[in-house]
Formats: sequence, structure tokens, C-alpha cells
Amino acid sequence: MIGFLLGLLFGSFLNVCISRIPKGESIAKPRSRCPECGVPILWYDNIPLLSWLLLRGRCRNCKQRIPWRYPLVELSVGLWFMFSAGQLAYLFELAQNGTSHLSDSSLIMLGVVQIGIAILGVLLIGLIVMDWQTHLLPNAFTLLGIAIALFLVCTQAIFLSPGEGQIVLNTTHQLRLSSPGSFTAKGNVFLTGTEALIWGRVVAIVGAGGLLLLIRWLYKLVRHREGLGLGDVKLIAMIAAFLGFWPAILALFIGVLSATAYALLLLARGRANRLTRLPLGSFLAAGGLVAAQFGTRIIAIYTTMLR
Repeated sequence: MIGFLLGLLFGSFLNVCISRIPKGESIAKPRSRCPECGVPILWYDNIPLLSWLLLRGRCRNCKQRIPWRYPLVELSVGLWFMFSAGQLAYLFELAQNGTSHLSDSSLIMLGVVQIGIAILGVLLIGLIVMDWQTHLLPNAFTLLGIAIALFLVCTQAIFLSPGEGQIVLNTTHQLRLSSPGSFTAKGNVFLTGTEALIWGRVVAIVGAGGLLLLIRWLYKLVRHREGLGLGDVKLIAMIAAFLGFWPAILALFIGVLSATAYALLLLARGRANRLTRLPLGSFLAAGGLVAAQFGTRIIAIYTTMLR
């Protein structure tokens, strides 16, 4: 319940960001006001979800309808936070009872991962709405998201146990390095766990973003027009920053597949043609939400099928 209530608060703030950031407006000033009549919203009319229900979805002053987007965003973030809070509570219970086979440092790392997933959810939900409404994916979300993700990865690296996650060149024929007057040391470690974790995520960001950048370049080369925005490139790089390379590729696959299905539906209903712009970022962000919650299991199932 605490996670849900906290999510509602973040959802309310996210609505402010969605309304103002694409327009280049400040998210701090002025106070929230009705977009129709311009009257500032009173504090008791600004309680997430509850105020919308009590007002029956209309402004108290001008009686104009308040868009469904506002309660839906608040509810979505609330549910997302509730799930993440449940995962954190489970990890905390394992640490308290000592019933887990994982070390305390590993449990802390998993906790940091869950915090990252909670933050990623807020960013992706905001980007879904913003791209759908404005065809914009602001740097304030994508680039800031990449920075937050790298900070969390560095935090995870602090709690790595000695030798955990290191990459070894050869486990059977060990290289040995020595110098006069020193003990012979095993030199078969290619990357320490910290280096592998941090640099691995950096490579994931470059790889996922670079793949979409290549597709963008090839499309322009063949069709002689832009078909993919740089915002989409930064979005997929942000997903890779939080989740890693293969979950980002899964998000890309789901996003492209769902966008294609939506485009075919519009074409069949005569509401679009081959030049119609689609909010691909919205579909990529939705794919990122799926990858964040189910990506590990989906990739594991797919890998098992290939064996």
C-alpha cells in the first residue's frame, strides 16, 4: 500500500512533466492550473486519483472535462511502484530471516536493481504519453535516465563480493605474472567484477543505441528521408542502460512488432498511409516495460528453445 501511495505521488508529478517539458516550460512554476480556464488548482483538488474521482473528472471552476490521461498515469505509476515495493519487501524479508542462499551484498544488489526498475517505469510511462501526444522524446527523460542507470550500476558494483562477476581468460591454463622479489600471481583475470559490470553496461548502451542508429542511417540511405528520430535511439539506449543489451533488444522487437500491427490496423481502416508518422517511441517504451518485468524469463525461454 505504501508503494502504491508513493507511486500516486510520483504519477501526479509525472503528469506535470508530461504537460510542461515538451513545451519547454518549468516544472516548478507556476502552480498547477486548469488548462481550459487557467484557474489555479486548489490543494484538495490536486490529490492524486482521489480528486479526479470526487470531481467526476471535471474542473471545479469551468466544469470542463479533465482528460483521462491524468488518472491513468497516476494509477499506472501507483501499480508499478506497488509491484516494485513488493519485490523490495520480499528481499528485505529474506535478509531479515536469513533464509536466502544469497549473501547480504547480493540481496542489496537485487534491491538496487528493483529501485532501478521502479525509476525506469516512471520514465517509460512518461515517454509513452509524451511521444503519443507530441512525437517528442525529451532529453530530460532519456539522457537523464541513462545517467541515473549508470549511477545505479556503479552502486551495484560497490557491493560485489571479491571475485564475483569477474571474467577469466582461461580456467585450465592459467597465465602467471611475476616480478623479482614478489610472489607468483595468477594472471588469468581479464576483467574484475566491477569492470565487467560497469563497462558491460556501457557497451550495452553503445550497442543498442548504435544498432538503432545504423537502422536509421540505412533507412535514410534507401528512402532519402528521415524515418527514425534520434529520440528513439536515445530511448533504446536508456532501456539498455537500466536492463542490459538483450532486454533492450527484446524491447525493440516488441516495440517494432506492436507498432507494425498498429500501422496495419490504421491502414485497414483507412486512417493512415505509407507516409503517416507513428509514435514509435511509445511502442518502444511499452516494450521496455514488458522487458523490465518479464524480459529475463522470456529470454531464458527463447535461449532454451535454441539449445
